[in-house]
Amino acid sequence: MIQPSEERVPPLTPQLALRVAIIGTCALIMFAIIFFRLWFLQVLSGNQYLAQASVNYQRDIAIAAPRGEILDRNGTLLVDSEPVPAVQISAPDLPVAVTQANLVNQPAKDIRLYNRLAAVLGVSTRPARCHINGYGWHRLAPIPCAVAQGVAQLPYAKVTIKTDVPRDAYYYLAERQTQFPGVVVQKVYERTYPRGDLAAQLFGTVGPISKAETHWHHFKGVPHQAIVGQSGLEYQYDAFLRGRDGAEKVRVNSLGQFEGYLKEQPPVAGEDLKLSIDLPLQRAGEKALAESIATHAGANGGAFVALDPTDGEVLAMGSNPTFDPSIFTHPMSSAQYEALNSQASGQPLFNRAIQGGGPTGSTFKVITATAALESGAWGLDSVYDDTGRFCFAVGGLCLHNAGFAVDGPLNIVQAIKVSSDDFFYNLGDRLNSPQPAGGALQQWAHRFGLGQPTGIDLPGESAGAVPSPRYLVELYRQEVQCEHATGIFAGHPKHPASAGGCGIANNPYWTVGDNVNAAVGQGYDQVTPLQLAVVYSALENGGTIVRPHVGLDVQTPDGTVLQKISPPPARPHIDINPVYLDAIRTGLREAAGTQGGTSYDVMGNFPKPVYGKTGTAQYTGQNDYSWYACFVPSTATSRPIVVVVTVQRGGFGDMAAAPVARQILSQWFFGKPGPFVSGTSATL
Repeated sequence: MIQPSEERVPPLTPQLALRVAIIGTCALIMFAIIFFRLWFLQVLSGNQYLAQASVNYQRDIAIAAPRGEILDRNGTLLVDSEPVPAVQISAPDLPVAVTQANLVNQPAKDIRLYNRLAAVLGVSTRPARCHINGYGWHRLAPIPCAVAQGVAQLPYAKVTIKTDVPRDAYYYLAERQTQFPGVVVQKVYERTYPRGDLAAQLFGTVGPISKAETHWHHFKGVPHQAIVGQSGLEYQYDAFLRGRDGAEKVRVNSLGQFEGYLKEQPPVAGEDLKLSIDLPLQRAGEKALAESIATHAGANGGAFVALDPTDGEVLAMGSNPTFDPSIFTHPMSSAQYEALNSQASGQPLFNRAIQGGGPTGSTFKVITATAALESGAWGLDSVYDDTGRFCFAVGGLCLHNAGFAVDGPLNIVQAIKVSSDDFFYNLGDRLNSPQPAGGALQQWAHRFGLGQPTGIDLPGESAGAVPSPRYLVELYRQEVQCEHATGIFAGHPKHPASAGGCGIANNPYWTVGDNVNAAVGQGYDQVTPLQLAVVYSALENGGTIVRPHVGLDVQTPDGTVLQKISPPPARPHIDINPVYLDAIRTGLREAAGTQGGTSYDVMGNFPKPVYGKTGTAQYTGQNDYSWYACFVPSTATSRPIVVVVTVQRGGFGDMAAAPVARQILSQWFFGKPGPFVSGTSATL
């Protein structure tokens, strides 16, 4: 019998055992690493990744809150927000969803829908130039253009096509939602202006926040597509007026693609802003200014400011030409916007009261008088014999009074009364200094607040300028850059000196003539109406440089005051010798209230004591600019007021500007402006 062979197992060698041990150890380490990583992700970092997943999964579309009301000082409504019917398009819900991949060449099904919608709304279907952020210029009809622009900015947000939709069109679309997929009809809030174009530059405009503005500190934390203030008070107090936007939550994937709606958080209305503006005074000022411009041939614009000299409250402020602010509540063409900024139309968006800097003529002489007295260059008892001309010691050049008037011996009070140019040419000569910052004239101009913003609660204020040797050097540097299209003028056309240059400055060399010009408010002086109002406020209140402000308080809709707006003075109090100050005030009172004064024919019979100064600024190749600055002091009334008026190309100050100031004063004190009567004094 054959026995099976015995099976033998080869013995495990040491080498093989070592290999098995190494492989086993490596496998164990790998499993340990994988296990630890899974534990780390799920246990230690689970909440973090869950939060990130939620962010990727959910987005908020802002629902703009109704902006707060803007009221005058007496609580009268000036600006409001009201719900209006609007038609919007939800790009993800269109027949073919519009995404960033097809927004330039949108699907044919969507285009057919747009055309039917356009017929209902009365919107054009003709292609036109359409700029899409990040995609350049294309030719699209208005509706696909709006959709493309909206999707480019925020793919899942609704795009407003038209607001203030007629009732029949609104209900037609609401009843046929299945025939218009992706078209949404709902109420949105729109700014309304019950007073029309009154104070338009003051209020400013609102509009959707731009992509660039979301990075501004002023709009920090404001959601995309929120409606924000773009200019004026709307911009300055946007954080209060805007309120708290609501949100419509939508589901999106990690690629930002829309997947559905979640829930809605309702918006909270903004707070109300109460202004220091007096509505009847504002209305009277704007009407009087417009009448003066219409009355004087060649006049093409102007501005006025009425200020409380005790605390800087702006009682009224206007700029002409103006515009209808409601135009910004609807889509605006580039041509319309350009017209609002065009020189040909008078730049209606330009607020001349705070941005229109220029020479102010003889209204500046109060600063020259202060500098001369305080520096010792002139005394109260000093007399200048005005023979009808002032001649420079070197060169033989002589300057003359307006109309070659001869005023005879004058002290400083009499010189202010009759506005003798020769007298103040003499002071400008005496105050001249070759130092880079200038002399006493420049020092006192800066103390009065010129050459720097007043600090008013409005954006875009001009700083103006006080001419000095250093300033002239800087102007000439700009002239050279402009001529050669370099520096700040890079990319602009060249203007060779041989062809007349740019006209900014002829040379960098300061002369006594420059200081003489500055002393009478001519030459390179750059002063805004608001800055001049601050100067005359300091003369009235004894040296306090008030900080003008339009806001009075922020309040809830029921009138509860949340925050008072009462800023402190902008700069240190300036110490003017009371005797000198009294002399300057006397000169202003006699200029307005006594026979022979430069504005006596306009202000002489006014029932309140007016302290006023005419000004006539001369521009090469243009009619003179008319200025008038005045105040009624707190010693004569419980309602003190400073008024400054300028009329571009209006002629002499007494003829065009002073009558506007009188109507403003009449409205303030007696509740009616009275008739407009042009002055007759032809004094600079």
